[in-house]
Amino acid sequence: MDEHNKSNDKVKWDHVNKWIQREGLITKWKAYGMPEAQDPFSSRFVDVAPMPIWDIPPKIMISTAITGAFFSKRSNPNQPITPDEIRQSAEECILAGAPNIHIHVRDDSGYNVLDADRFRQVIEPLRKKYPEVTFDGCLVAVNQEESDAMAPTMDTMLFDALPVNTTALCCGDSMFFKAPHVVIGKAKLVESRGLKPLIAVYTDGDIDNARRFLIESGVVSKPYSWLVLPAMPGCSPMHNPKQMIEGLMRMVNSIRDIDPEAFIVVCAAGRASTYLATLAILMGLHVRIGMEDTVWPYPHKDEIITSNAEQFKRIKLIAELHGRELMTPSEYRVSQGMPSKSRYQELHNA
Repeated sequence: MDEHNKSNDKVKWDHVNKWIQREGLITKWKAYGMPEAQDPFSSRFVDVAPMPIWDIPPKIMISTAITGAFFSKRSNPNQPITPDEIRQSAEECILAGAPNIHIHVRDDSGYNVLDADRFRQVIEPLRKKYPEVTFDGCLVAVNQEESDAMAPTMDTMLFDALPVNTTALCCGDSMFFKAPHVVIGKAKLVESRGLKPLIAVYTDGDIDNARRFLIESGVVSKPYSWLVLPAMPGCSPMHNPKQMIEGLMRMVNSIRDIDPEAFIVVCAAGRASTYLATLAILMGLHVRIGMEDTVWPYPHKDEIITSNAEQFKRIKLIAELHGRELMTPSEYRVSQGMPSKSRYQELHNA
């Protein structure tokens, strides 16, 4: 006997058929709200909206992270590595409408480097052509020379904001650890130069580190801005839709417990990529996309991203299809409490 017939054996058909013969298949229906059967905007009985408007910000900020520190041309032949490639990719995104660009630079061997001159090569021409666009960048020092270069690189005023990672994890096959004095000291450097610290978190523990070392300590100032970067190896795992949904909800709720008004940017990272960005859009959050955080546009295919602009346009379209309009650079500045002009413009009388 098949499963369907087994299920039918549990139905008391004699009683069911008796009532069908008496009353047919008529639905009991009485519309107390006439002349409308269901008014979507009001009720005949109470002055309360039957289906309230969701509290979703109509505007969305979509940042583009051009190259990052992780992926090489061996992983993705399209990865921007040289200053010219990084600048060109950034400009393509700006022309497509990106209000914010996140910059790393690489050395001649293709590895991440903290090098003020290379940052200038990438950002200065873009600053001059697109003064309204905001730039942030990752100044990660891996030796004493780069540590010494951190403050002078901030003093170039090429950046509007800088991430402060409150993390300790094995990302891929590498240890990525920021000791408390590094977290606190870097955040103080950023704040003291009038730049915006972006609190970057990869796991639940990072969120609590941010609470301890940056927020309740008073090191950073409101309004707080958060970068959420799960889905990479060693970060909050998102290897299937259930993990993705539950993981992002948990991280966002943990941030909201600390900072109810948090401005949260979710990085479209790892395999989750476009799906994770779409979930963030549905939740009313903001997103960062780009080749820093992933090589794949889709979690269920091995297709490789061909360009940052391609991925930016994809996510912009998804946001627009969900009724969310792209923030302008000036709107993003206002949301972050940034000055209307960059410090770079002020220094160069632009």
